[in-house]
Amino acid sequence: MAYAYDDQNIFAKILRGEIPNATVLETEHTLAFNDIRPQAPVHVLVIPKGRYVTFDDFAAHASPEEIVDFHRVAARIVAEAGIGPGAGGAGYRTISNAGADAVQEVPHYHLHILAGRPLGRMLDRG
Repeated sequence: MAYAYDDQNIFAKILRGEIPNATVLETEHTLAFNDIRPQAPVHVLVIPKGRYVTFDDFAAHASPEEIVDFHRVAARIVAEAGIGPGAGGAGYRTISNAGADAVQEVPHYHLHILAGRPLGRMLDRG
């Protein structure tokens, strides 16, 4: 079953220019911008410009060009921020929430890149 895309979600409005954002990087297929409620000193959201709801929707239906571009944008953000452990940074975390159990707040696929402080455990052990 295909996902139903909501054209009124906040990221769709950002992509249409109806809501401003603090753009970090933009390409033909991808937009990356600073989160308005950052959870770490570096907190960038990376979104495809296509109408995809979750990671699995994007992975299954995006074109090869969209998929490559999205991941190259994420890699470039890590490199330019100097947060990659291979480049001497202290590391980063990527998060993508999908659905109610993961508390996905915006029904448009997005990847959080967080860094700049120790982030603690990923999940509680409870």
